[in-house]
Amino acid sequence: MTASADPVSVLASASRIVAKVGSSLVTNDGQGLDFKAVAHWARQIALLHKQGKQVVLVSSGAIAEGMARLGWPKRPTAMHELQAAAAVGQMGLAQAYEVAFSKHGLRSAQILLTHEDLADRQRYLNARSTIFALLRLGVVPIVNENDTVATEEIAVGDNDTLGALVTNLIEADALVILTDQRGLYEADPRKDPDARFVGHGQAGDPKLESMAGGSGSGIGKGGMLTKILAARRAARSGAHTVIASGREPDVMLRLAAGECIGTELRASTPVLSARKQWMADHLRLRGRLILDEGAVRALRDEGKSLLPVGVSRVEGAFAPGDVVACLDSKGRECARGLVNYSSSDARRIMGQPSSKIGEILGQVTETELMHRDNLIVL
Repeated sequence: MTASADPVSVLASASRIVAKVGSSLVTNDGQGLDFKAVAHWARQIALLHKQGKQVVLVSSGAIAEGMARLGWPKRPTAMHELQAAAAVGQMGLAQAYEVAFSKHGLRSAQILLTHEDLADRQRYLNARSTIFALLRLGVVPIVNENDTVATEEIAVGDNDTLGALVTNLIEADALVILTDQRGLYEADPRKDPDARFVGHGQAGDPKLESMAGGSGSGIGKGGMLTKILAARRAARSGAHTVIASGREPDVMLRLAAGECIGTELRASTPVLSARKQWMADHLRLRGRLILDEGAVRALRDEGKSLLPVGVSRVEGAFAPGDVVACLDSKGRECARGLVNYSSSDARRIMGQPSSKIGEILGQVTETELMHRDNLIVL
C-alpha cells in the first residue's frame, strides 16, 4: 500500500467497466433525484462509450426518489414501506436515466436483481446473457437491487456488493465505486487529521479491512468496509477496483485517461472459471460442513475432493446440488461447493469411509461428498 505503484489508472486499459454510483451522488441530500447529477453521469458514460468502453451502471437512488414522490420526510424502517418507496422510485430513476442518455443518442435498460437471481445457476446465466446482449446492442444497463421484492433472505444488502457481483457476472475489467469520500485512509480522517491516505493497494489484503472503519454518509447503506469487501470479491474474477470521490470533476473520464484518483486496489489472485465464480459469489449458503485438519489440508494443499470421512459436523438443511460452505475447526471458511448428498444423508455418513456409504444409505450416489470439480478453495 504505497504511492509508488503504477501511476496509470487501471481504467485506462479497461474495456468493460462496472460503475457504482452512491445515493449521495444522485440525490438531493436524500430528498429525491438530482437530475443534474444524473445528467452528469450519463454524459461521462456516453463519452466513455465513444471511446469503445462498455459501461454497466449500478445506481442507487430509487428509495430516496420514492420517498420524495410519496412525501415522506425520513426513510421508513418497515420492510413493506421500503419496498413501496422502491417501487415508486424505480419509475423515476429509470425515467431520469432514459432521458439523460437519450440526449447522447444512447438507450438504457433497467435490470433489477436479488441475490436469489444470482444464486440460481440458470437465472445467473440468464442475467449474464441479457447484459451481454444489451452491451452488444450499445445499450447502457442500469442495475439496481430489486428492493420491491427483496427480503432479508434474498437481498444482496448494498450496492457496493451488488457492483462486485455484477463485475464478476460479466467478467468486467474494473469496478469503479463512486462515493462522497476521497477513498481509503489508514484511519478515520474525521477522528485523526493525520491519517494517511491509501492510494494503491492489493484487493483482499486483510490490512485494508482493519483500516476501513466507520460509515459513510447517512443517505446510503454502505460504509468503507463494504467497498473494501466488494473489491476483494471483484478480484476473484480478476477485476481491479477504484474507490473514488464522485465529487471530483469528470472523475470517470480522468480515470479512463489514466489519471490516478482515489484508492486503487489491484487484483492479484488467479481468475476463477465462470462456474467456480458462481459458487464463490453465493452470499447465503444452505449449510456448513465442519472439517477435520486432514480434510482441510487435502482440499487446500493437495487439490483433492471432500470425502465423508473428513467431516466432523453438518449444520443446516440442504439438498443435493446446493452450495455448502466448508469450515475448519476454528470456524473459518476454507472452501465451498456443490454437495452430492442431502444434509440428512451427510449426517449419517460423516466421519465414515466412502466404502461404507452404500451400507449406510442403501445406495451410492457418489463416493465424494463434494467433488473437486465442483468446489472452490477460498
